[in-house]
Amino acid sequence: MSDAHNQNMTHQQQTLDLSIALLERPSVTPDDDGCQDILSSRLAQAGFDCEFMYFGNKEQSGEHAEVKNLWARRGTADPVICFAGHTDVVPTGDEKNWTYPPFTPTIKDGYLWARGAADMKTGIAAFTIAAERFVASHPEHNGSIAFLITSDEEGPSINGTVKVIETLEARQEKITYCLVGEPSSTDTLGDVIKNGRRGSLGAVLTVTGKQGHVAYPHLACNPIHAAMSALSELTSTTWDNGNDYFPATSLQISNINGGTGATNVIPETLEVVFNFRFSTETSEEELKAKTHAIFDKHFADSKASYDIQWKLSGQPFLTPEGKLVSACQNAVKSVTGTDTTLSTSGGTSDGRFIAPTGAQVVELGVRNATIHQVDEKVEVDDLGKLAQIYEGILENLLLE
Repeated sequence: MSDAHNQNMTHQQQTLDLSIALLERPSVTPDDDGCQDILSSRLAQAGFDCEFMYFGNKEQSGEHAEVKNLWARRGTADPVICFAGHTDVVPTGDEKNWTYPPFTPTIKDGYLWARGAADMKTGIAAFTIAAERFVASHPEHNGSIAFLITSDEEGPSINGTVKVIETLEARQEKITYCLVGEPSSTDTLGDVIKNGRRGSLGAVLTVTGKQGHVAYPHLACNPIHAAMSALSELTSTTWDNGNDYFPATSLQISNINGGTGATNVIPETLEVVFNFRFSTETSEEELKAKTHAIFDKHFADSKASYDIQWKLSGQPFLTPEGKLVSACQNAVKSVTGTDTTLSTSGGTSDGRFIAPTGAQVVELGVRNATIHQVDEKVEVDDLGKLAQIYEGILENLLLE
């Protein structure tokens, strides 16, 4: 067997073993369930200084629950290459629908089956193995290697990465390059690297009219009717045309709620929930201003009134082709022979909290075909290759 094959098999078994240890723990958001303890123990042995950061209320659940985060760093010099990820997973749904128990990692038909197999415990395992092997081979490497691991990515994301970044910024601890281990690949490992993400701006529209009998509409004010023309213009508006990196900004209405349940009652209020996924061609302020202008116009002569509550989940960010992108592309090419495609598609990730600090951020991980699904799984053969890719990225950035 070739040296390359033997190296991949070594990476694969080590990554598989650590993946299974993490996947066995039912760490549904925001419960870490000891995953970060496993990681910190290993990283400490490799010379990392490990620090747990807790945010939220220990006595509460939901979005105010206490969240455990791990910040681990080896080295004090720049550049700092940080691996970011999350140990929390989404709920399984009815476990009877799973072919194999979701928290009993199972190897079958060339796949590793478990909740979190793709999103994203195998990514965390691969980077851990990569860091251990890199440090063992290059104990006097340049710069620093860091891990930022949270258990609040799949939930409200208010006591996780964003709070860790605030802490690091307050003590002027900067990340130079950040590799988020989210499942970015589409058809084959490494075929897609996310070098940016669209922004996400959510809105809850409340239209208030006057309740009344449907037979006496002149004595009432129907908020549903009042909103229809404005919503029609809202959904037909072109917000921008995108650019070379981003598709055009899109708006989607996700929920409409109005009515009392009775067929003969004009409701008093209507609630509409919508979301913008926006490119770097527009801004949060511009989207808000244009939206309000539309509603102001359509409600100018209306007896109904409207209110919009906004929530920004993340600004768009982009890491153009450069040192980090090249390091990733070259590592993927070396291990898999694949020419990667850069993409900004998909939802948001915790990269949105890291990019504003000035760090270059990319996302690179396993295939995303089964994330959040029943029977989530990942190709076993990809695990060793991913660890090799991550180790190659460290070599490309820290061995100059």
